Amino acid sequence: MKKRVLSILLAATFTVSMFAGATMVSAAENEATEETASTGDFNITVNLASEPQTMDPTLNTTSDGSNMANHLFEGLMKWEDSGVEVNGSDGTANSAQLAPGQAESYEKTENEDGTVTYTFKLRDGIKWSDGKDVTAGDFEYAWKRLVDPATAADYSYMLDCVVNANEIIAGEKDASELAVKAVDDKTFEVTLVNDLPYFEELCAFPAMMPVRQDVIEKAGDNWTFDVSTYISNGAYKMKEWTHNSQIVVEKNENYYDYEKLGPETITFKLMDNQNAMLSGFNSGELDFIEDVPQAEIANLIASGDMKIVDYIGTYYVCFQTQKAPFDDPRVRKAFSLAIDRTYIVNQVTQSGQVEAGGFVPAGVYDAEGATGDDFRTVGGDYYKPTDADYEANCEEARALLAEAGYENGEGFPVVEYLYNTSDAHKAVAEALQYMWEEELGVKVTLNNQEWAAFLQTRKDGDYSIARNGWIADYNDPISFLDMWMTGGGNNDAQYSNEEYDSLIKEAKTTTDVKERMELLHKAEDKIIGEDNALAPLYFYTQKYMLADGIEGMYYCPLGYFFFGYTHQA
Repeated sequence: MKKRVLSILLAATFTVSMFAGATMVSAAENEATEETASTGDFNITVNLASEPQTMDPTLNTTSDGSNMANHLFEGLMKWEDSGVEVNGSDGTANSAQLAPGQAESYEKTENEDGTVTYTFKLRDGIKWSDGKDVTAGDFEYAWKRLVDPATAADYSYMLDCVVNANEIIAGEKDASELAVKAVDDKTFEVTLVNDLPYFEELCAFPAMMPVRQDVIEKAGDNWTFDVSTYISNGAYKMKEWTHNSQIVVEKNENYYDYEKLGPETITFKLMDNQNAMLSGFNSGELDFIEDVPQAEIANLIASGDMKIVDYIGTYYVCFQTQKAPFDDPRVRKAFSLAIDRTYIVNQVTQSGQVEAGGFVPAGVYDAEGATGDDFRTVGGDYYKPTDADYEANCEEARALLAEAGYENGEGFPVVEYLYNTSDAHKAVAEALQYMWEEELGVKVTLNNQEWAAFLQTRKDGDYSIARNGWIADYNDPISFLDMWMTGGGNNDAQYSNEEYDSLIKEAKTTTDVKERMELLHKAEDKIIGEDNALAPLYFYTQKYMLADGIEGMYYCPLGYFFFGYTHQA
């Protein structure tokens, strides 16, 4: 299998590590924004995605939402500029490294019962955007809110490492019993079931960022929709949210590092039309974009205008495993084998992606960490992903479909492939549609939806096959595997297998590194090798374009771009 190797710096810095309505800004504020821009102050305008599904960091599950959360909120830990250039960026971005955030330090204590206690000391002078002090109680509230079933946070399982979290998520204990505690305003204590090599990275993850109890209890679910109640503790604060148009954030004068911040404002343009994105970039309206029309990618890469950097993630097809015909693993495997992954990466995406022979991507650590073979190399391929074996794959696929009762595709129902609006996703969808019809004799229709609606449809399980993608939340294989446990908030395939659940649970409790990785390999064997619940297509790369003359951006291959310290050269 081809393997992409992360830069040495990134390997070292990951300890083991993401509406329709009225405008929220007045005319006077618009005039003020224009006046600020005209005085020569630096402002930056970027495009990450269209209208976000949520701006609540506890509820967010998307990479664009995480990018915005990283500017508006700050956890106990944070990502900072390492000062070392990202491979492939041509000097436009530096690598991110983990650093203290709202906490200035922490101590770790191993307890006699096998649990581990982390005690964080918060910085002096940290404040919310409305000037109130950030306290350890804010973290206690946010973490308990995350695991509370009433919150219905998809990422509640991210805290299952904390004592009592699983029982709370299952409804067996009250959220107040989560083993996190504000010892005093400056001291936050967390007790883990057992130590985790990536716990520090969890402490920088958006779902674990603090939120204000008084604001949320007063405004309820609407707290994110009004500038006056959208109180944050990060480097920037919300200035404007014009729905389906833009989110503008401005420097938070109460942030402890305020004097070093760059842009006066960062405008997140909410767009999903790739032609408009490229046009906006070429006209100077946009300073940063991630997406362009599919037909333009090869030329932009060749010219050097588009940069390609590492990205720890997998693009895959998600089957609705609880509904016919994809409740049959033979059908799922047939559809997976009939995908020509080499054609997709060479002729469709054309951005350096690598064919996926498994779900956990290249670059994710195995037992020996950054110094040894990665998880994908150790695990190997579950099928031959390259076109050299494509015809053999298709022959096996046709045999499986016949075994399932659909020889030559006869009697197979018309099924729909769901994807979110994007030229790139459309091109992949059309390629898949052709392959499945040509090789299996089945009819597949295509349906695209806007981003927020698509996420909800997929989450509800109202589909047959859907585009999906997952980016590491931290550099560990469990970031790709624990989401598929029965009933998991991000388990869009609605996959359920007791043996799989048992393997993941055991992996989460063992303290032996080699044994833990063996369990995780067995879990991937089950979901991909046997059940074929997912059909991985390729391992991601990150593409982007940044306007000339902008310096100070840094990047983490978990998909995070940081603009808060950028400046004009």
